[in-house]
Amino acid sequence: MVKILGREPALWLALVAVVVKLAAAFGLHVTDDQQALVNAVAAALVGLVVALIVHDGRGAAVLGLVQAAIALAVGFGLHWSADQQAVALSAVAAVVAMWTRTQVTAPVAAAPAVEPRAAADAPGV
Repeated sequence: MVKILGREPALWLALVAVVVKLAAAFGLHVTDDQQALVNAVAAALVGLVVALIVHDGRGAAVLGLVQAAIALAVGFGLHWSADQQAVALSAVAAVVAMWTRTQVTAPVAAAPAVEPRAAADAPGV
C-alpha cells in the first residue's frame, strides 16, 4: 500500500480530481456537486490509507471515510433523512469506539482488588 501512494498522496488526489473532471467533460453525466462528493470520498480514502500507514488516527479516518461515503450516496440519490444519516454514522462511531478500546492501554495500572475478607480483618473495622 505504501508503494502505491509513495510520498505523494496529494498528487494522487489531484489525479482523481482531474480524472473525474475529464470523465465529466467527455460524457459522464455528473453534476458539479457530485464531482465534489467523489473528490471528498477520494480525500477521505487517502486519509484513511495514510492513517493506516502511519498507525495514528485510524478511528477518525474511518469515521471521515464513512461520513464522506454517506454524503456521496446521498448526492447520487440515496434518500436518507438527516436523522437516518446521523444514526448510521453513530452506529459506525460506536463500532470504531469498541475497536479502539481493544487497542489502547491505560497509562496507569488498575488499583489492586481488595478482598472482602482482608478488609474485614483490618484493624479498626
